[in-house]
Amino acid sequence: MTISAWLAYLGASVLLTIAPGPDNLMVIATGIARGRRAAIVLALGMCSGVSVHTTAVALGLSALIYSSTVAFEGVKLAGAAYLLWLAYKSIRNHSPMQSDLPEYAPEGVAWFRRGVIMNVLNPKVALFFLSFLPQFVDREQGNAGRQIFLLGLAFMAQAVVIFTALGYFAGSIGQWLRQRPGTSRILAWLAAVVFAVMGLKLALAGR
Repeated sequence: MTISAWLAYLGASVLLTIAPGPDNLMVIATGIARGRRAAIVLALGMCSGVSVHTTAVALGLSALIYSSTVAFEGVKLAGAAYLLWLAYKSIRNHSPMQSDLPEYAPEGVAWFRRGVIMNVLNPKVALFFLSFLPQFVDREQGNAGRQIFLLGLAFMAQAVVIFTALGYFAGSIGQWLRQRPGTSRILAWLAAVVFAVMGLKLALAGR
């Protein structure tokens, strides 16, 4: 790819990343309800999931999932169930800063794993990369798989910067809100509503 092509790709990637969507909402809701660290680590996990989708596109696995109704519905329902489970966990733990994770699980690792699972179990994300990345493959350069890997890494890098910034500022807002009495339960319900809405939306989504 030429420099101008890379700039066009990065520009499109940034615009798509900052556009309001479920990933942004989850990072913001987590930052407000759980704090900066949880939001940033969750964001890093979600961005790491991009590598899985990129690999799937390069190997043709995303196309297989899309062509198989059973596979698509299975991944979709698994992702929706996971999001609804997160909503339940948020409601059960009324205090936003109370960890709902086992004591033996390091909090950072758990939030990172949560972000990866949320991203990987969303077939809509897989289909997005399946349709987006190939548009910027230069056939004259050959080795489309290598180009897709590089495009995916570039997308992941800019997403890390943007999502980390969102998590940081959302955490700052949450810190300010937690200084007000009676907001803990509201923030916990806020996170639960976001997870539940995203889960139901994913469950009802078609191909």
